[in-house]
Order: sequence, then structure tokens, then C-alpha cells
Amino acid sequence: MDKKGTKTAVQNRKAFHDYFVEERYEAGIELAGTEVKSIRGGRANLKDAFCVAKDGEIYAYQMHISPYEQGNIFNRDPDRPKRLLMHKREIRKLHDLQKQDGYALIPLSLYFKDSRVKVELGLCKGKKTYDKRDAVAARDAKREMERAMRDKNRGY
Repeated sequence: MDKKGTKTAVQNRKAFHDYFVEERYEAGIELAGTEVKSIRGGRANLKDAFCVAKDGEIYAYQMHISPYEQGNIFNRDPDRPKRLLMHKREIRKLHDLQKQDGYALIPLSLYFKDSRVKVELGLCKGKKTYDKRDAVAARDAKREMERAMRDKNRGY
């Protein structure tokens, strides 16, 4: 019996801090059974992960999936490159876009879609230091405005 719907397992919050996400893509991922169980338990890390498209294939590097506790001999190397599954024309398109200056393919999240693990890839452009400072300042200002509105509505 397949479970319907999507459930996010892991997100890469650091990617949104370090990059502007221009486009998003969905890709399947080639995993072993113990890796899927580990992801279900939320034991994966996308913090420093990146993808490379070459020779008609896309691989995700530095995507850490912790070994499954009950996996014994079936566990794989947690940091091995994982192959992503996409249509050939999409891979070719991403390969061409990735070659442009300043663009990178970054995994944004791992999620379950109808009991299959999927990866959300982002075609990202790197932020400069001042862009990051501006984003933090805007977020803080928004938080302050919300706090002020909440206090005003309470009658303080």
C-alpha cells in the first residue's frame, strides 16, 4: 500500500542563506534500502551538498546520510556520491546552465513523494557578503514590525 502525498524529510536552510535560488527541479535519487530508512528517521544532512552534471548523469556530492542503526552489513558509505535520476534533456539543460559563471546545482530538500525519495534541486547563483547582510537586516526588520504589531494589538 503506497502512501499518497509529500512529506519533507530534510531541508537545506544554509542554501537559502548562501545562494539566490533561480529555478527548482525535482529529481529521483538512487539509494540503498538502509539509506531510505535512515532518511525516514531524519538522519540526513544537506548542509554542504552540491551536484555536478557530467557525461549525461548528475551526482550529488557531500550529501551525508547517516548509517542505519539496524543496517549492519547493508549500510553504505554515508558520504558516497549519489546518482540523481532525471530525463536526459533536463540533465543536458542543467549541464549547460551550470557551466555559466556563478551558477551551481544545490540540493534544497529531500522529501517523500508517494513513498519514493525525491530531491529538490535548485539552480542557484552565489550571494555576495553584502547580499547576505541585506537579507539578515530585512528579516530582522520584518520580525521587529511583526512584534510591534502584535504588541499594539494586545494593547500594550
